[in-house]
Amino acid sequence: MDALPWKAVCIESKEFILGTTPLVIDLDGTLLRSDLLLETGLSFLRHQPLRLHKPLGWLSKGKAMLKEKLALASDIEVGSLPYDPVVIELIETERRNGRLVVLATASHQRLAERIAGHLQLFDRVLATTAERNLSAHRKRDLLVEQYGEGGFDYVGNSRDDIPVWAAARKAYVVNPERGVESRARAQGNVERVIRSNPSGLQDWRKALRLHQWMKNLLIFVPLLAAHRLTDSGLLGQGILAFLLFGLCASSVYLLNDLLDLPDDRLHHTKRHRPFAAGRLPIRSGLLVCPLLLVGAFAGALWLLPWPFAVALAAYYGLTLAYSLALKRYMAVDVIVLALLYTLRIVAGGAAFGLELTSWILAFSMFIFLSLALVKRYAELREARRQGRTEKTRGRGYYPDDLEMISSLGAASGYLAVMVLALYIHDQGTSALYAHPQLIWLACPLLLFWITRVWMLTHRGQMNEDPVVFAIRDRLSLLIGLLFGLVFWGAA
Repeated sequence: MDALPWKAVCIESKEFILGTTPLVIDLDGTLLRSDLLLETGLSFLRHQPLRLHKPLGWLSKGKAMLKEKLALASDIEVGSLPYDPVVIELIETERRNGRLVVLATASHQRLAERIAGHLQLFDRVLATTAERNLSAHRKRDLLVEQYGEGGFDYVGNSRDDIPVWAAARKAYVVNPERGVESRARAQGNVERVIRSNPSGLQDWRKALRLHQWMKNLLIFVPLLAAHRLTDSGLLGQGILAFLLFGLCASSVYLLNDLLDLPDDRLHHTKRHRPFAAGRLPIRSGLLVCPLLLVGAFAGALWLLPWPFAVALAAYYGLTLAYSLALKRYMAVDVIVLALLYTLRIVAGGAAFGLELTSWILAFSMFIFLSLALVKRYAELREARRQGRTEKTRGRGYYPDDLEMISSLGAASGYLAVMVLALYIHDQGTSALYAHPQLIWLACPLLLFWITRVWMLTHRGQMNEDPVVFAIRDRLSLLIGLLFGLVFWGAA
């Protein structure tokens, strides 16, 4: 249905009630809780990051040319886009009453026709071409030319729709941008205001992944390992590093969500994320993302030792490479995820000016590689449960890889335990701890926790990020407390 050509859609004609006023529907922000220009731009960036300069050249030839080139260069899954159910219900009601329904959009005609073919709700499509950007006054002029002044009803949402409403018989305002509703009402023809997509602080909290900031507590690991947690000066630096790292991480999460829109919309849980579901506008994400990043690096360079800023830059660069390409390669993706966790520890060492031991770095790599594989296993298990056999979208794995991934993940977790056991006999450990042999008690605790995590994952009970699971799971918190008491007793 998605690939159905527009001509085929028009074949299914229907009788219209003579004299009825056409209902004209805007697309971006109205029928669609998104913006196709930004969608195609992000798709282009994701698949062709080395050609990022091209859109600037296209824009120099006009916005219509930019839209055409991006529409041709991008493959948008129109079936998974976030359509507004209330607007669709309005269209279906009016069609049943015999009205002609027209899709009139500033988006490119190629995309508009594909959406019309998918929804099967429109009798005509008017859209942007390479020669004409159908927005604002140009849309108004075309509609007046086709149907006459006051000869149509118009459904829209933005400032560009104000001149179109002025020429319409009735105005329908959908989830209006700031200040738009008052200007539309001033024209005196508003029939209905539809508020079907409220967004708020809760959506931003989810988009910024504030709960994921708990991962940044790894910054304090070097301070714990050096037994200097009571040093108030270093502790203050650690809190500052934690906050700045959180700002950088949230910037990355926003960018990752914006680049992953097509994949997230096809995922059974990620499709509910604020940007994928259309609850937050893409434009806002593109604005907030660099602001957070600039704030993080400005604070790092001004308030903390410069090696911390270097570690932060390495984290951001590696995350960006992961979002654009590395996550699609088998094995590379999980190793990069383990590195990103380890970089938090490295950043902590840089913020405190403390040297990291090879034991800490090796332990971190193995334990977090195991947890990264837990995440992949959970995704593939769900794909297999749904009967899929093809490679998972945006990843380098097949559902048949489950058994191998579980073997690699459990082995990596147990290697972390072995690193801990070998650490007990290191000369540096004897210098740090009065009773280093007590650390042996931490080994069975860690063995139990790793085994339990993998068993829960195997049973399909790991439905979230394993690190977030550990923070919320009571038994995991108890084991963590006992783990800390063992090291406290050893010291």
